[in-house]
Amino acid sequence: MNWSKFFHQFSLDSPGYGFMWLILFFLVLVIAIIIERSIYIWVRSNINAPRFWAEIHKLISAGDFKKAIALCKSAGNKALPQVVLRCLTVAEHSEMIDFRSVQNAVDEASLEIMPKLNKRTNWLAQLGNIGTLTGLLGTIFGLIQSFEAAGAAGGGATALSQGISIAMFTTMFGLIVAIPALLSYTLIQNKTQAIIDDIDEYSVKLIHLLTGAR
Repeated sequence: MNWSKFFHQFSLDSPGYGFMWLILFFLVLVIAIIIERSIYIWVRSNINAPRFWAEIHKLISAGDFKKAIALCKSAGNKALPQVVLRCLTVAEHSEMIDFRSVQNAVDEASLEIMPKLNKRTNWLAQLGNIGTLTGLLGTIFGLIQSFEAAGAAGGGATALSQGISIAMFTTMFGLIVAIPALLSYTLIQNKTQAIIDDIDEYSVKLIHLLTGAR
C-alpha cells in the first residue's frame, strides 16, 4: 500500500479531504472512549468476586461486621464491594436485619453503580457504524467524480483515478475506525455484564447471609 497517497487524502487539495478528517475525528473519539472505559471497567470496577466473597462470608459468619466494612472500603470504588458496603452499613446498625431493608440497600447501590458501568460504552457501537457510513459516503462521492470524469469530454485518466482513490481510501479508513470500535464495544460490554452478573449473584447470597446472621 502506498501510504503517501493515503495521507495525501487529508490534504486540502484532495477533493475527499472532508470525509477523511471527519472519520479521523471519529477515530480520536473511539480511542478516547476505549481507553477511558477500559480503565474504568478493568481497573477501577473489576475485582476477583469469588475471592472477595469468600473473605466477606468468613467475616460476616463470624459476626465481625467492622472488619467486613473495612475490607469493602479498602477496595475503593470497585463495583461489588460498593454494593456490599451499602448493605453492611445498614446491617451494622440493626439489631434485627429484615429482608426488605437489605434488599432496598442493594437496589439503591445498584441503581447508582450500573449506569456508571454502562456509561459511554454504546457510543463505541454508534461511532463504528457512523465511521462506516461516512466512509461509504466518501465512496459514493469518489465514484460520482470518477463517472463524471469518464463521461466528460476530454476527461483524463488522472481525474478518473483520483475519484477511484477517494472511494477506496475513505472506505478503508471508515473500516479502520469501525472494526476496533465494534470489537472493543463487544469486549467492554461483555466485561461490564460479567461485573453486573457478579453483583446480582453475590447480592442475593449477601441478603440470605445477612438475614440469617443474627
